Amino acid sequence: MSEGCTHDCSSCSSNCGERQQPQDMHVDPHNLSQIKRVIGVVSGKGGVGKSLVTAMSAVLSNNKGYKTAILDADITGPSIPKMFGIHSKAQQNEDGLLPVTTKTGIEIMSLNLLTENETDPVIWRGPVIAGVVTQFWTDVIWGDVDFMFVDMPPGTGDVPLTVFQSIRIDGIIVVTSPQDLVSMIVEKAVNMAKMMNIPILGVVENYSYVECPDCGKKINIFGESRIDEIAAEKGLKVLGKIPMKQKVAQKCDDGLIEDCKGCHISAVGELLDELAGK
Repeated sequence: MSEGCTHDCSSCSSNCGERQQPQDMHVDPHNLSQIKRVIGVVSGKGGVGKSLVTAMSAVLSNNKGYKTAILDADITGPSIPKMFGIHSKAQQNEDGLLPVTTKTGIEIMSLNLLTENETDPVIWRGPVIAGVVTQFWTDVIWGDVDFMFVDMPPGTGDVPLTVFQSIRIDGIIVVTSPQDLVSMIVEKAVNMAKMMNIPILGVVENYSYVECPDCGKKINIFGESRIDEIAAEKGLKVLGKIPMKQKVAQKCDDGLIEDCKGCHISAVGELLDELAGK
């Protein structure tokens, strides 16, 4: 052991006799839950459409016949219930909390399903928010789930760290946009996942282009997309490029996201089939 030892083996490269294996902090879900695979949907910054990709991926999974659930870990900005048209409150029994089920059978748990008013702000510190996310995993009776999608808050702070440390994530999907700073944003999310030893399943680009309603020409509002180049540099798979469509935005506002077929992220469906076969 060196004189300057901090006893934090996770940040030390020395191979001394006092070295200890990092402690496994993962916790088990509710004992009445059987969750086969968990996919986190992440972004390096807010406002890139992470919740949209989460919702569309869940709809795609459900349409393929997989039992699907969404854990909304974006506590301070929960938009998942509204996208699915859910305004009822979550219930509980003597065993725990019960997720709310959408019209097509997707199970959802979000803070908006527990607060008195949907517009009530969440003015909590990071540790409290992180604790709520953990409770969504341990206290909710999810039942049998083939794929659970976790809508993560943006960035690399307390809550993403808690999710990665507490929940056994099978892989993450990184959501980004075509703007110039995309490379840095993707790299932040990718580096965090690598540090936590979590596989990166691929990248989805949102706001990719606008399609002219008259001639069908693709217009790159945010400039030419570099997602293929960036993904190739990092050895990642591009799972889809979602255009800006007023029809999709309207369905989200109207709570009709389940009517969207997810054709722009069809590679996510192929990914699910691949994971299900493992």
